[in-house]
Amino acid sequence: MSHKEDCMTSQDKSHERVNQKRRTRAELLRAAQEMTEQGLQPSVAEVADHAGISRATAYRYFSTPEELIREAALDAVARNITFELPNAVDVDKGPEDRLADVVDQIFGMVEDNEPMFRALLASSATGKSATKRGGRRLIWLRQALEPLKKDLPAKDYERLIHGLSLMTGIETQVVLKDICELSPAKAREVSVWAARMLLAGVLANTHK
Repeated sequence: MSHKEDCMTSQDKSHERVNQKRRTRAELLRAAQEMTEQGLQPSVAEVADHAGISRATAYRYFSTPEELIREAALDAVARNITFELPNAVDVDKGPEDRLADVVDQIFGMVEDNEPMFRALLASSATGKSATKRGGRRLIWLRQALEPLKKDLPAKDYERLIHGLSLMTGIETQVVLKDICELSPAKAREVSVWAARMLLAGVLANTHK
């Protein structure tokens, strides 16, 4: 075998090792996603067993269940969730109706992917995740209320956006469904209603 052929063989082997590591990691993430979607909070060992991968190997990739679940949630969000509103903001509607549409659409998107969003929230709640979350809701809320930007003081406009961000996302659904024990339909209704009321209050106060 020539030196060139020998080098190519080494490169091929190295490439295969990298691919194998990627496949193993992907299998662990897939198994973690499946278990999380079933409402489980698995350990690294349990995920390894579910994936058919040795526990020792799994721990070389993820040292804690929190790290594994966080990565699984991020992977699922990146692959499976389209961060675009199903319907564009209707420019012919008033700000109240535009806002209601956006809040309703965000609620539906989060509800459709609730297990993964809950897992991502849980990993963020530990304070150990450096992942920034929730930024898209601010973009969508600003799109809905863009016409009001020129009519409201800048400080009030930003406070309004920040206040409305509390009425969207998985955090809202956890409070309304888990703590208030509302049905999904009722939780959705309250979310939209609260957003409308906050906007109406800000507009009424501004126009005094």
